Amino acid sequence: MNKKQKKMLRRILLAALLLVLLSLLPVEGWLRFGLFMIPYLLIGYDILWDAVKGVKNLQPFDENFLMAVATVGAIALGDYKEGVAVMLFYQIGELFQSYAVGRSRRSISQLMDIRPDYANIEGENGQLEKVDPDEVPVGSIIVVQPGEKVPIDGVIEEGESTLDTAALTGESVPRDAAAGDEVISGCINLTGVLRIRTTKEFGQSTVSKILELVENASSRKSRSENFISRFARIYTPAVCLSALALAVLPPLFLLLTGSPARWGDWLYRALTFLVISCPCALVISIPLSFFAGIGGASSAGVLIKGSNFMETLAQVKTVAFDKTGTMTQGVFEVSGIHHSSMEESALLEYAALAESYSGHPISQSLRRAWGGEPDKNRVSDVTELSGKGLTAKVDGKTVAVGNARLMELLGVEYKECHSVGTVVHVAIDGAYAGHILIADMLKPTAKSAVSAMKAAGVKKAVMLTGDAHSVAAQTAGELGADAFYAELLPGDKVDRVEKLLEENRGKEKLAFVGDGINDAPVLSRADVGIAMGALGSDAAIEAADVVLMDDDPMKIAKAIKISQKCIRIVYENIVFAIGVKLACLVLGALGITNMWAAIFADVGVMVIAVLNAIRALRVKNL
Repeated sequence: MNKKQKKMLRRILLAALLLVLLSLLPVEGWLRFGLFMIPYLLIGYDILWDAVKGVKNLQPFDENFLMAVATVGAIALGDYKEGVAVMLFYQIGELFQSYAVGRSRRSISQLMDIRPDYANIEGENGQLEKVDPDEVPVGSIIVVQPGEKVPIDGVIEEGESTLDTAALTGESVPRDAAAGDEVISGCINLTGVLRIRTTKEFGQSTVSKILELVENASSRKSRSENFISRFARIYTPAVCLSALALAVLPPLFLLLTGSPARWGDWLYRALTFLVISCPCALVISIPLSFFAGIGGASSAGVLIKGSNFMETLAQVKTVAFDKTGTMTQGVFEVSGIHHSSMEESALLEYAALAESYSGHPISQSLRRAWGGEPDKNRVSDVTELSGKGLTAKVDGKTVAVGNARLMELLGVEYKECHSVGTVVHVAIDGAYAGHILIADMLKPTAKSAVSAMKAAGVKKAVMLTGDAHSVAAQTAGELGADAFYAELLPGDKVDRVEKLLEENRGKEKLAFVGDGINDAPVLSRADVGIAMGALGSDAAIEAADVVLMDDDPMKIAKAIKISQKCIRIVYENIVFAIGVKLACLVLGALGITNMWAAIFADVGVMVIAVLNAIRALRVKNL
């Protein structure tokens, strides 16, 4: 508890003790009134003052006004005990609500802990100087010591370490980093000292963008929240007028019919009606549910930019996703070696050495697969043939590495590959030695991710890619996608999403999942755009409505499940609160319930609704 909550708790305990003691004292008249005013003012002075300020500002219709009128009225009727008890239980409910909101905020504040307080710059004498991260220009060298946060995005110039990215991605497994690796702000340096050259200003760094997303999330309200706001503005004046009518009209009717008016009984019913009518449960629990849901999602590495996007995500029935970098690793890897006339490792070594001077991604994948350190003294006479491959002398042997056109050019009879991927043929001294298959591999959880989406209620999973039709067909089949569209440019993806939206006709929502700048137009056009692994992509973070902070496609289904749970809790609270309120209002107007039942209808319903709302924080097992 914070200081304010502890102070309120002390007031509640003291007021409750005084209420119990005074209830046992055999005092009457003005002395009894004066004694009961002590716990009443102790527990309710702030509510009374807020009610007075509301009337003064011509905005009287809120819960403070309702509580003030109801309790003052009860005391005026001589029901001192009930007047104090109503105010006491109302403050208990307010304390409980404050604690629940604080607990939700702590899940956000854990994410806020990634905000760096300083950056270390080396002075002229070699000593480290702490400066404000905002003051560090692009291209500066900063030093991050073990236990410190990386304050600004950059590239490691010197040092090796392990980085804790849990606050960003929700993943507990640390990542190794060394010279040449890009690092993002918000990570915690666990082991070695790192010298980092900054590549962005602090305001444009990953940590700043994430914090901005979370801080602004509450400003984007869902339809449910807007409904509750409109409902409260109409509901509160309506129940005040209804209570006034209940206090005046029945006694007047009884007078006209010649019966006793019983003004006190009807006034008591009207006051009970006011206490019951307080809309706290709805006004508090609905925003709290969304706040807790957004907080719980952020702790799992899913940033949802607002409760409106959470509401839309819960209704998603079609998920369209990019292939490269989203469902695949986005890095070419050797997936097979076929028809080799020598040891596969030897064939791979010849190909990797021949390609050792090239910076092409395929060349890099060959060297990674071989795993050795190229000795360029073994390589000579490298000749690149644009669009075909290259030839080189390796250990005195003529090695040709390239596609089928290179083999045809050299007059080498080669064998076709029936697997899908990029085929690299190898010939040594004019004789065919075999071919190496290179493919963009699926992420380990990609297939499970599509199944998880279906389990979360997604009816249609569609893959959109710019790759060739044969590659797309194989990948879609492995994933279990319902449909795929290949050889698409970024503009074609937008057109395809437009057609999918027309098929849904607004009844069911469509989400698009992409991973980079090329996907930004589609992310903006979908009902809800989900950026996958967007730690390094500013364009994707800006365009998306939901940001998954790592590359695991399983987070797509998790984001949907978190949203569904949150919306389910919201509707539970709406139905429960309105249902109990209406039932108790009718019973109160008929005189069947008293002020104690009114307390349950107000404070009890609020406590139950708030308890239900904070369930949205628990997302670990979804």
